[in-house]
Amino acid sequence: MERRSEILRRTKETEIKVILNLDGMGNYRISTGLPFLNHMLELFAKHGEIDLQIEGKGDLDVDPHHTVEDIGISLGAALFSALGEKRGIRRYGYAVIPMDEALTLFAIDISGRPHLTLRGTLRGKVGNFDVCLFKDFFQGFANESRTTIHIAVLWGKNPHHKVESMFKAFGTALKTATQLVRERGDIPSTKGIL
Repeated sequence: MERRSEILRRTKETEIKVILNLDGMGNYRISTGLPFLNHMLELFAKHGEIDLQIEGKGDLDVDPHHTVEDIGISLGAALFSALGEKRGIRRYGYAVIPMDEALTLFAIDISGRPHLTLRGTLRGKVGNFDVCLFKDFFQGFANESRTTIHIAVLWGKNPHHKVESMFKAFGTALKTATQLVRERGDIPSTKGIL
């Protein structure tokens, strides 16, 4: 079973292409026009052992918000498509990842029910990038992937370190949740559907 997908999202504000392979080696090619976002998505792919290509173009002359949110939306849609019926997956994953003085807990349930809870302070800029935009990224991802996500930025001072611990935890938790562990290929829910 190949767990791969390709998504193209076009709006008046952005054009995003995502190619995702859940059973990859952590190879990536990311181009969003936002170097800090590129770096975070590279960390996600590497720690999640997901092969990931993202090409994003957006109205960055206006604001990076549309691009960041639409990449989250597109990545979520790519995950949803790649998982198919979700047969045989572990379903749940979590990670607690440090990055120097910062520590983040990231938990995900591939539940079919979109929800995001993000606790902790995400303020400040890394270069010209406002890290508060990552809430919109994860909200778009949760909505389109139909996953329940809880993120707790437990502590940290440096905004780069806080976000880096978050994306490393994101990749690690998703790798666990999407792992194929059921030989019969059943769906991990008493409802019989996710």
